[in-house]
Amino acid sequence: MNGGLLVAGTTSDAGKSVVTAGICRWLVRRGVKVAPFKAQNMSLNSFVTRDGAEIGRAQAMQAQACRIEPTAQMNPVLLKPGGEQSSQVVLLGRPVGEMSARGYHGGRQQRLLGTVLDCLAELRGTYDAVICEGAGSPAEINLRRTDIVNMGIARNARLPVLVVGDIDRGGVFASFFGTVALLSPEDQELIAGFLVNKFRGDVGLLEPGLDMLRDLTGRRTYGVLPFRHGLGIDEEDGLRVSLRGTVRESTVAPPVGEDVLRVAVCAIPLMSNFTDVDALAAEPGVVVRFVDRPEELADADLVVVPGTRGTVRALAWLRERGLADALRARAAEGRPTLGVCGGFQILGEHIEDEVESRAGEVPGLGLLPVRVRFAREKTLTRPVGEALGEPVEGYEIHHGVATVGGGEPFLDGCRVGPTWGTHWHGSLESDGFRRAFLREVAAAAGRRFVPAPDTSFAALREEQLDRLGDLIEQHADTDALWRLIESGAPQGLPFIPPGAPA
Repeated sequence: MNGGLLVAGTTSDAGKSVVTAGICRWLVRRGVKVAPFKAQNMSLNSFVTRDGAEIGRAQAMQAQACRIEPTAQMNPVLLKPGGEQSSQVVLLGRPVGEMSARGYHGGRQQRLLGTVLDCLAELRGTYDAVICEGAGSPAEINLRRTDIVNMGIARNARLPVLVVGDIDRGGVFASFFGTVALLSPEDQELIAGFLVNKFRGDVGLLEPGLDMLRDLTGRRTYGVLPFRHGLGIDEEDGLRVSLRGTVRESTVAPPVGEDVLRVAVCAIPLMSNFTDVDALAAEPGVVVRFVDRPEELADADLVVVPGTRGTVRALAWLRERGLADALRARAAEGRPTLGVCGGFQILGEHIEDEVESRAGEVPGLGLLPVRVRFAREKTLTRPVGEALGEPVEGYEIHHGVATVGGGEPFLDGCRVGPTWGTHWHGSLESDGFRRAFLREVAAAAGRRFVPAPDTSFAALREEQLDRLGDLIEQHADTDALWRLIESGAPQGLPFIPPGAPA
């Protein structure tokens, strides 16, 4: 078998990543050897494969849904925004330079199509089925000429396309119809049908609209997925994270000890891998929120300065907002702070950057005895070690090379009192280490907080992926979906005018 499917969306955040993961988990549970694929991803949340390649975290989680190791072929092109106008281009897991949006769409993107198709062909030759995720909307007519992630890849690889719409936003019928009607006849031939996401209420009330949609487009709806709290996989875009929201909506478990532990995450510009704090949010009694004002640090038992694609820019932002002074005051009072990757660099004494910001020499906050020099070569590793008496593993993604000149060792970084710094992302997913770290935080903060003895972050993630698989299995027409994956788009699908502009 050489099956495949492209999951497209009417908009960004329609649910493509979640649906792709759910289909992957449903397929692997029925014995299908399946892999995920996203030709081009724009994300500040990335992951390092075992062979040292950088890919989007969403594809890494989709690989976990497939119960396989992620590889660079699953996300051959990764764009990491460095501002409003430019991104770092990561090709097959390695950075190949910075490029403006105009330069990328002006020719570079199309030249990558051969690489993308080769990766997809390699996966399709290895697995029974490959479930591909699109980006944004396939009906972005201004970008269609250079598209390599939506209909560009679908037409070249002859993939059937399932269009996902978020009905919770409203206007889903118009979005479905308009998406098809703005595509060329050749592209429309591959649009097999629709999947409604985040529906609340009685499906019976929706069915007349689905029937009318089929009459209008000649295409069926493959399922209506109900709205469920707390569903999701690692987010793609840190720029859209709510500054006041919690990390995940989930079942609230009471704290084991007498106190809760309050964690404030500084929502710095170009925040990357903010998923590091998901493991904290999974702990009963730990309350995580994102903040952007110094007053919001006042009641925090732990402040996290997360990773960023713009260390110098984030440092300036902290100073402008008064957060830098608040962080210094915390250190003077012996109150806990954790810096991760770019956040670790910010807490140091000195930054020399001729690579990322080209700002030259910049003083850091001086809370840790660390000097950082940015190298052109990016560090991409999966370190394993021990800290606080517990085994721990993580992954590193950074240009900054840190020279530690004192303090106590902490992973690859150091600590001075209750101020910690490390380049390791994902370390808090190691359960024993996370509990030991939270015990230290609670002691320094004077809180009678006790970590739950049995929280397994890996088990919680597996449970989440199973819930996504259940959603597909219970609320989609899986027989019809399987035929689509196995045999491609139905023949004779009608053309819906006006089609794509010339």
